[in-house]
Amino acid sequence: MSKSNLEESKKFMMKNYGRLDVIFDHGIGSKLYDTNGKEYLDFVSGIAVNCLGHSHPVIIKAITEQSAKLMHVSNIYWSEPNILLAEKLCTYSGLDMAFFCNSGTEAIEAALKLGRKYGKIKGGEEKNIILSMENSFHGRTMGALTVTAQPKYQKAFMPLIPGVMYANFNDIEDVRKKINSETCAVIIEPIQGEGGIVTADINFLKEVRELCDKFEVVLIFDEVQCGMGRTGSLFAYEQFGVVPDIVCLAKALAGGFPIGAIIANEKVGSAFVPGDHGCTFGGNPLASAVSLAVISELVEGGVVEKVKEKGNYLIQKINDIKAKYDVIDEIRGRGLLLGISLKVDPKAIINSCYEKGLLLTRAGENVIRLLPPLNVTIEDMDLAMDILEEAIRNYK
Repeated sequence: MSKSNLEESKKFMMKNYGRLDVIFDHGIGSKLYDTNGKEYLDFVSGIAVNCLGHSHPVIIKAITEQSAKLMHVSNIYWSEPNILLAEKLCTYSGLDMAFFCNSGTEAIEAALKLGRKYGKIKGGEEKNIILSMENSFHGRTMGALTVTAQPKYQKAFMPLIPGVMYANFNDIEDVRKKINSETCAVIIEPIQGEGGIVTADINFLKEVRELCDKFEVVLIFDEVQCGMGRTGSLFAYEQFGVVPDIVCLAKALAGGFPIGAIIANEKVGSAFVPGDHGCTFGGNPLASAVSLAVISELVEGGVVEKVKEKGNYLIQKINDIKAKYDVIDEIRGRGLLLGISLKVDPKAIINSCYEKGLLLTRAGENVIRLLPPLNVTIEDMDLAMDILEEAIRNYK
């Protein structure tokens, strides 16, 4: 299709995304190329999805081989890749049972339903309140949107689902006031992504875990963005020494191929019985095979073990920029989930970087989010920071 026809065809898309005026054609590693042939450094990674960059050989191999065998059979039957993927996730996490879906928001919906079901088993119909954190983001379906405690996402879609309360993030006293025998679940992002790359305090998470144990409440960690190696361990909760009852995963779980999952301990996971929940495409053989290949590369291929070192390298480069220009307020995050909090609106700097061939995105009101592929090279990090510094230097 010609470029003029592509432009004309844009009118058939709903206007629910604020897109940049670029059409990408292909990518290799940390680089993307648009239909005009311009090269970009991709430090968005599909919003933490493309953990191995673009066109990685292990992903291409898995898609090619599995698609030639079997792509979909439905969950009426078993498939070998899905069984093996469940085993691998449970082995690495120390949890016991997995459920598969297609996306992060679907994983959140599954976790909320499981939390409600377990709560009613333990405490009857009254044990149904879900507690989430202010400034959180968990997705855009109605259940996930309800626990996303940011009015700007919710206001156009009221009324939301009942039985949800909000507590202040990292404020254990506020959680104490709101958790009780009627609470069935608490949902937390170990690192709030859309909320501005805000990291949970270790003691806060430990005390929430204790409160959940006291009141028989299901503790859910949303690791859709911060999981799968992004913080320097396969699961973000390993960084905090707190094990949840349910972990929600998606985004990087198959490195760009759509898949989502929850993994749970047996106590909570066994609350689901046939008919309680399902997903037509969830855990199909193709998605599962790709996820197996990605996790193998992340762990056995040594990608995850280098993430902290690369993150520290980026932080040092950003600190060097911070020392020169009075624009950066603070650096947030862990591993390769980093946020640069600015004293100014980040839009102009992000746009300047885009024009110079560096893709960045924002988080919250004033934070630039850095999400390079986990296998990003030192050379690409250096180039990205050179572009960022130039954009900050020329900021007006």
